[in-house]
Amino acid sequence: MAADSKTTRALLSELIDYAGLFPPAGLDMAAAVREYASYLAGEYSWMLGRFVVQAGRIAEFEKAASRYFGGRKWKIALLGRPEKPVEVDAVELRAERIRDIRPIAGADTYFEVTPALSLEATIEAIAKAGVRAKIRTGGLTAEAFPEAGRVARFLALCHKNGVAFKATAGLHHPVRGEHPFTYDPRSARGMMFGFVNLFLAAILIFNGANEGDAAQLLEERSADAFRFDNDVVCWRKYRITPEQIRQAREHFAISFGSCSFEEPVRELEAMGLL
Repeated sequence: MAADSKTTRALLSELIDYAGLFPPAGLDMAAAVREYASYLAGEYSWMLGRFVVQAGRIAEFEKAASRYFGGRKWKIALLGRPEKPVEVDAVELRAERIRDIRPIAGADTYFEVTPALSLEATIEAIAKAGVRAKIRTGGLTAEAFPEAGRVARFLALCHKNGVAFKATAGLHHPVRGEHPFTYDPRSARGMMFGFVNLFLAAILIFNGANEGDAAQLLEERSADAFRFDNDVVCWRKYRITPEQIRQAREHFAISFGSCSFEEPVRELEAMGLL
């Protein structure tokens, strides 16, 4: 695999929204802010996306982060509806009712699809409102992980309706495999999605692949099944160029939230992609 190639840069650029405040990391505000500031100053800052913070903690965040800004404005994703106007890049909400799906002024607005609502109806409403979709791809228990077919269906519906998306939860590892659900040594283990799998599946869908092939890619467990060269990524019969990746990342497959930045980086290094 080609380290730091055109294809890996296109795939990984601003891919990881840092959610260190959330489980299983669950850092306090000071620690999460400090970690994000260090990543921004680090070798792989180009992979870093937004800092994710709860709407009710925005004042606490601003106080903790003010010493680190240094003239550079951070990209912020606000989880929950703001109580008053705030300047952030994105707002992330749950789609509890179809009629509540509408944009928040001044920010990219994401609505998380929920099992309680029809996936098709939710994505159609998101498209009609001109907002973005969000899918939860895991959690702290096996039951929190959706089937690969449902994720592939989500990707296909988003593409069909012209909806950009982000993902969150259970995506610490590049390639699908069995891992502990938390950092507790006694944690239960289970099958977890890989973020390389997910975003390559989305890029295939964006470039005309069928839903069934996307589901198979989501279930791919061998890192050796992927070949990253400077000018192409290969998986089975598919060949994906850096430009195809860039277009999909810009217009469709936006980012994923992770409570760890270091864990994905370490595993990408071990794969030879960084």
